[in-house]
Amino acid sequence: MHFPDFRDKIAMAARQNIFRVRRRYNQWVANQTLEDYALRFTAKSARRWSAARVSNTALGAISFLAMEAIGGSITLYYGFDNAVAAILAVSLVIFLTAIPISYYAARYGVDIDLLTRGAGFGYIGSTITSLIYASFTFIFFAIEAAIMAMALEMLFDIPLVIGYLVSAVAIIPLVIHGITAISRFQVWTQPIWILLQLAPFVFIIYADASSVGDWTRFEGLSTVAGQGLNVMAFGAAAAVVFSLIAQIGEQVDFLRFIPEPQNHKEKRRWWLAVMAGGPGWIVIGMIKILAGSFLAVLALNQGVSATEAADPTQMYLVAFNYVTHSPEVALAMAGIFVILCQIKINVTNAYAGSIAWSNFFSRLTHSHPGRVVWLFFNVAIALLVMELGVYRALEETLGFYGIIAIAWVGALVADLVINKPLGLSPRHIEFKRAHLYDINPVGVGAMFTASVVGITFHNGVLGDYGQALSHFIALGVALITAPLIAWKTEGRFYTARPFVPLATDHQLVQCTICEHKFEPEDLTSCPAYDGIICSLCCSLDARCGDACKPGAGYQEQLQQFLGKLIPQSVLSHLHSRLGHFLTLLFLINGLSGLLLSLIHFKTPVASTPEALLLSATLWKVFFILLIVTGVICWLFVLAHESRVVAEEESRRQTRLLMEEIAAHKRTDQALQQAKEHAEAANGAKSRYLTGISHELRSPLNSILGYAQLMENDEAIPAHRKEAVGVIRHSGEYLADLIEGLLDISKIEAGRLDLHRDQVRIGLLMEQLVTMFRLQAEEKGLAFDYHCPNPLPEVVTTDEKRLRQILINLLSNAIKYTDRGSVSLTLRYRSQVAEFTVQDSGEGIAEENIERIFRPFERIRLPGESRIGTGLGLTITRLLTDIMGGDISVDSKLGHGSTFKVSLMLSSVHSSTPRSTSAPARRIYGYQGVRRKVLLVDDDPSHRQVIRAMLSPLGFEIIDIGNALKILTTVETERPDLVLLDVSMPGQTGWEALEQLRADKHTIPVVMVSADANEGHHSVESTPLHDGYIIKPVRLNLLLDTIARVLELEWRFEKSAEPLAPLPEPGVLPLPDIAHRLTLASLARIGHRKGLLESLHRLKHGGEADERFTLELTGLTNDFQFEKILELLKVAEHEAS
Repeated sequence: MHFPDFRDKIAMAARQNIFRVRRRYNQWVANQTLEDYALRFTAKSARRWSAARVSNTALGAISFLAMEAIGGSITLYYGFDNAVAAILAVSLVIFLTAIPISYYAARYGVDIDLLTRGAGFGYIGSTITSLIYASFTFIFFAIEAAIMAMALEMLFDIPLVIGYLVSAVAIIPLVIHGITAISRFQVWTQPIWILLQLAPFVFIIYADASSVGDWTRFEGLSTVAGQGLNVMAFGAAAAVVFSLIAQIGEQVDFLRFIPEPQNHKEKRRWWLAVMAGGPGWIVIGMIKILAGSFLAVLALNQGVSATEAADPTQMYLVAFNYVTHSPEVALAMAGIFVILCQIKINVTNAYAGSIAWSNFFSRLTHSHPGRVVWLFFNVAIALLVMELGVYRALEETLGFYGIIAIAWVGALVADLVINKPLGLSPRHIEFKRAHLYDINPVGVGAMFTASVVGITFHNGVLGDYGQALSHFIALGVALITAPLIAWKTEGRFYTARPFVPLATDHQLVQCTICEHKFEPEDLTSCPAYDGIICSLCCSLDARCGDACKPGAGYQEQLQQFLGKLIPQSVLSHLHSRLGHFLTLLFLINGLSGLLLSLIHFKTPVASTPEALLLSATLWKVFFILLIVTGVICWLFVLAHESRVVAEEESRRQTRLLMEEIAAHKRTDQALQQAKEHAEAANGAKSRYLTGISHELRSPLNSILGYAQLMENDEAIPAHRKEAVGVIRHSGEYLADLIEGLLDISKIEAGRLDLHRDQVRIGLLMEQLVTMFRLQAEEKGLAFDYHCPNPLPEVVTTDEKRLRQILINLLSNAIKYTDRGSVSLTLRYRSQVAEFTVQDSGEGIAEENIERIFRPFERIRLPGESRIGTGLGLTITRLLTDIMGGDISVDSKLGHGSTFKVSLMLSSVHSSTPRSTSAPARRIYGYQGVRRKVLLVDDDPSHRQVIRAMLSPLGFEIIDIGNALKILTTVETERPDLVLLDVSMPGQTGWEALEQLRADKHTIPVVMVSADANEGHHSVESTPLHDGYIIKPVRLNLLLDTIARVLELEWRFEKSAEPLAPLPEPGVLPLPDIAHRLTLASLARIGHRKGLLESLHRLKHGGEADERFTLELTGLTNDFQFEKILELLKVAEHEAS
């Protein structure tokens, strides 16, 4: 075999891959119980029946009574000698041709259509044979169903019209489920059929042996009869019997289900089953034809007319009269037998027809609704043929049909028997579209040549003997022509590209289109889709344009063929619009003219006027069809041209689009690289911001901690507490600003989270007004706050983000206003809060309004210097958008600016807001026993701040700076709560927490960290900690968290009872009064460092008892100054 280098051609044809769209088959196609691999290789896994069972199913088809009808007809017309000679000769031909067809179909698991594709006809060329085969099935279905309808009429007086319908519809349920149901039906009915088939002949031979002699002496009723063996009569009889040659197609449709043999014993069974179910059918069929010949003569001798003697129903009615003397019983037995025979054959006819039509239409329409649909279609055609009575006319055409069928089978056998052994064709059967030429001239040419020659002889053009032997001549021409064409073409039209095995026989491979898995024989590679495709998806695809086999399409093949026969100048005219129109018109009307002429010559007429009337009518029909088809053909040509132009334009646009896509890919790669660099830089920036924010939070923790302690210290004057509050709020603002830097990176990365806090909006506004009124007064500005509408007590929002927005706007207003006033107005209505910040500052030019919202953009006026990062308004707009609000600016240069922010703040009817803006009620202690808190932090200043916050409230504080000592400390001290820093050297807080939980310690743990992101954990995982606090620590939030974790109840009033147990009076020795006065004065002002230094001097100077200094040192470290004063027993006027 010669294979050209297809890689370059395929690369040129498939310059682009087609976008894959998953093909979803309906349930009839997807369910192989219904589909029975109608368009594909029969999977080895589906061959689950035994060889004997499959062979028996195939042999069920031989029950059809058309064989008896054929035997009876040819015997009555041409006599015993000619009929028997024709039966034996044609049976031998059918037997020999059936052997290779059965073998290859069973070996490769293909039906007759797939076998024809790979054995010399090509992918589209085999559609002709599919049509021939499908026609065979519905013609014989109609003939057999008509016989059954006559039996129903004879038995039950059912009119033929209804009998036709019943005979057709009754077959459908038995065929829907394919070989599964058919096999079961054939096995169950086979014994009854064999009994009824043989019983009459036993009784006939026993009762009337002389009838055999009458049969052998019968000379026929035709004009050529009575002369013994006659070539003319023999040929005419053989022509009728040759119409059965296509029956082998129905046989192999079942034989493909025979499982492959695995050993020598199974191989013998395999051969026996193939021979019995394949060529073996004609052996039994020949006996049935001879039986029909015998029964027809017997019926004629019993007084039945010649026209009815060839009717199988009448034959077996006469035969069963020998079995019983009761006419009613004989009639019933004959009727049951005829009905059973016709059902057995018509399930096969209907099944084979559904497969043939599936193959035919799938290639023409590139769609497949399912074998079941074509089953109904085949039955419907047969029913229409019966109802119109056309089947009787079709019987007259069986001679012509037989020539075409023998030409097909002859070309097929020639390829299997001659071409393959000689190496003129591939040894295997290739059936997939992707590997076949559309038209293989070997099979198509041989069949066409044999058909033309056979029909020519059959019409008597070359004499009577040629007419009589036309079928044998057609067979001989096919057997000779196929090898000659294969030798001339060097077999290059069998496969369009070589097949490369995809996997081993036991490995299933997935199709990229339908995504189902198939055996490797049923798949191939597809360059158009750049993947593996199954044979069915390949057959039904209409978008690939046969990109896998350039030059193998029927259009290219036809163009090359015509180019060798027709001059180029003429061929160019044929490619024009007019040429296409005339060619199409000639082909369609040539076919219709052929059919009408066939009707003209085969329709019997009684007189010359009738013949003239028929001829005139047919001519009128022809010219009407000519006009109608002319209009349709012209419209079709125009539509085809439009489609071709559209496809060319689509391909051109696709090519341009692919080029543009390639350019975009290059641009995208460059952009991707730039994006990666930018992301790397942004990541470095985010890491830097995270690191610097962590370093800034640590000192802020001390500032804010002591600011909160000073606010709660009653020794500080009221006018100083306001300043301390400003320090605290400014520190909080600085902490928020640090988080703002992180927010920018979070927003850019899309990782900013919003919280739903319950906020006392009135208190929040009061805090902000107090904070910014001081700043405004320092610059000599008036600060006004207006709230015309009543506010709800509590609203739901993210307090931190709302505070951040308002602080940014108010800070900018004060910063850019040198004289005049700044005002803040809050209007609340319908759950929407509108914040208006108005100033009388320098204003913003219209062209700069958008600039102010860009990162790091600051508008500078000549001669003025403003300090700022340029991030405030950027963060404000981003936060407003994220919170679902809106921000607007109204400004005029030199006349100030007005910023308006609208946010949805839903009011909440709740008395327990989860917010840090709760009223600042002074906490003096808690109810219940004293609680022990373990504080773990590597920074001593942080431990000191937390100790100062919690010790005055009665908590016993144990602090350590080494995370590695946590387990030991917990086991010895047994604390009630652990405050655990996250970032520590040696071991992180998270690792320490995991160790605690691993050791089954259930003690509550609150994590304290300078990183706001570390507290986040996945939704699926259960957090090991009980709370998370961000540095700088806010006292209210810390106390709220401790109260929640330990379920504490705070004490908001001073109590006469001490908050910690004190020594009994008189037990603790006191130093001199002078030393006590010094210590008392330091305790009253909260001078912790001074107290510790004084106690140290007293201890080492021996001026105080060690128990006294140890007790006061502990109280000083716990900031319990009131208890110290109580122990010193010094009156306030003495200390002052």
